[in-house]
Amino acid sequence: MRRRLTFAYPGALDLNTGGYAYDRRVIEKLRATDWTIELLGLGDGFPFPSAQTLAAAEERLSALEDDQLLLIDGLAYGVLDNWARQHAQRVNIVALVHHPLALETGLDDSQQQIFRASETAALSFARHVIVTSPMTARELVSRYGVAEANITVSLPGTDRGPPAKGDGEPPRILSIGTLSPRKGHDVLIAALKANADLDWQARIVGSRDLDPKTTEALEEQIKALGLSDRITLAGECEDSRLELAKADIFALASRYEGYGMVFAEALSQGVPIVACHAGAVPDVVPEDAGILVSVDDVAAFAAALRRLLLNPDERRSRARAAAKAGALLPNWDNTAARIAQALDKIR
Repeated sequence: MRRRLTFAYPGALDLNTGGYAYDRRVIEKLRATDWTIELLGLGDGFPFPSAQTLAAAEERLSALEDDQLLLIDGLAYGVLDNWARQHAQRVNIVALVHHPLALETGLDDSQQQIFRASETAALSFARHVIVTSPMTARELVSRYGVAEANITVSLPGTDRGPPAKGDGEPPRILSIGTLSPRKGHDVLIAALKANADLDWQARIVGSRDLDPKTTEALEEQIKALGLSDRITLAGECEDSRLELAKADIFALASRYEGYGMVFAEALSQGVPIVACHAGAVPDVVPEDAGILVSVDDVAAFAAALRRLLLNPDERRSRARAAAKAGALLPNWDNTAARIAQALDKIR
């Protein structure tokens, strides 16, 4: 017998980000088993929706039948606390939290407090919470009052790609992530400038359209540092695995990650990593596979890059460790099965 689920999401489900990729793959895998899934779009602008968008989203959610099982992406759910308060007794709400809204980069103290309060309230009305990393689970238990027993950790799956050869001449440094403040591309570019005396080429892959101001700032930074012939802002790509297969070093200076699917992908293809102690990154990247430094520490990030650029033997050693760790990562069938088990417990 097929079970019925409504999956509610903000924005466009086909956006090329880790969170939306997670949503798409879970939907695909659940539909391939015994789940009938109805998609419910909630509109654009979350977690800062206009009053009109918020009202329309609440109206769509309020039209759900009694006892309906609802899985709702946390990017929207975190600001739908008023709706959840009114409907938690008749709709079976399950929240999918990629990372808490208050931990997004660039928020002032007031907005952080508003998000933390609304998301804490919203989560208190959920029957269950699904998170994408142990770190997020710990955060929700310690700071959002969610009981550990009400949380399921379902790590993102990893699609294996061709192993990286690691033979670039000059070494190829790859970064993958939407051009937004949270991804720390400005730190990477500054660190690359500090290594301008070495031979390398860098490619930054990620959407240029979601945050045009950040894109413009990064373009200006590259130009001002005289690196236009060495750093390429490549925009989105069809398949990140093909990019990783050509990389010698994966470098991403994220200021926060709820999981960091791209780090798992780099591991699975044997690419050594330079990144930051940010969110779940230390849970994903083993010490022998990558070098992690403090967030926003340009000098430390530059030193880590220099270390790998100057030491091919260390690059190869960390590449082997990355591939070993990557082989142990779950696939998307594992991810969907964990979520299905959690949903099956809700009656």
